[in-house]
Amino acid sequence: MSFHPMKFDPAYNGNEFIGATQDYDKARAVLYGMPMDWTVSFRGGTRLGPARIREVSIGLEEYSPYLDMHMETISFFDAGDLPLPFGNPGKSVEVIEQYVAKVLADGKLPFGMGGEHLVTLGPVRAVSAKYPELAVIQLDAHADLREDYEGEPFSHAAVMRHICGLIGPRNVYQLGIRSGTREEFYWAKENTNFHPFEVLDPLARLLPALAGRPVYLTVDIDVVDPAFAPGTGTVEAGGISSADLLKAIHMIAASDVQVVGFDIVEVSPGIDPSEQTQILASKAIREALLGFTQG
Repeated sequence: MSFHPMKFDPAYNGNEFIGATQDYDKARAVLYGMPMDWTVSFRGGTRLGPARIREVSIGLEEYSPYLDMHMETISFFDAGDLPLPFGNPGKSVEVIEQYVAKVLADGKLPFGMGGEHLVTLGPVRAVSAKYPELAVIQLDAHADLREDYEGEPFSHAAVMRHICGLIGPRNVYQLGIRSGTREEFYWAKENTNFHPFEVLDPLARLLPALAGRPVYLTVDIDVVDPAFAPGTGTVEAGGISSADLLKAIHMIAASDVQVVGFDIVEVSPGIDPSEQTQILASKAIREALLGFTQG
């Protein structure tokens, strides 16, 4: 399947992330939605996340006081939501992979919005094909290291196991994990770079060791405590604050790693009528766009 860099979702209605350009060719980065929740294991609705994240972004300022940067200084294109085959996780991942490969071939940075966490496998496949030395940093409440969930290997509960198989577990850095099976925790301690419960302290220690390397950052919104982000399918108490999530993005942006892709996933707007989850996600995307597209 081939793609033209146009807006995809026929229901898009012109909504786009604040500050987006209409000129794909001049854009440094491409923001795209992955509206999928075919394998969620508790509460659904993450397929609606990308659209709502865009809609609430209108409430953001285009200036980041954290970075002292304005979105007029960057150029990114909002492609809308990819058309994914309903109920087919394997094919959906392939569609995402093919689109991200096109974005990379055009010399642009991919910024994805999920969707359940399985969608991350698509861009990581594409990015790892271009960058063989890829490292993946995962900020998440869950290990996502199962071999399958209820007999389904293509599950959001297994996405990091797939990624470990793709790039090698020693190239996977898991931070903030506070939920999983005993087997997942034991396997992670033996195989990945596993830093449960915390984010900022281990991130500060590991970033110097990753200097110069291509890095893909995947953020599951449930790494944040449900007090700050209740709008996600499988909430876990004991997470980081919204401020700490933004600090983590800023730490990575200020480091010497080469960010070659980013996504934020598992936002389920129907669960959070207060909108604080989707507002946090949109702010995190603003900071990532500003922080990762310079240079």
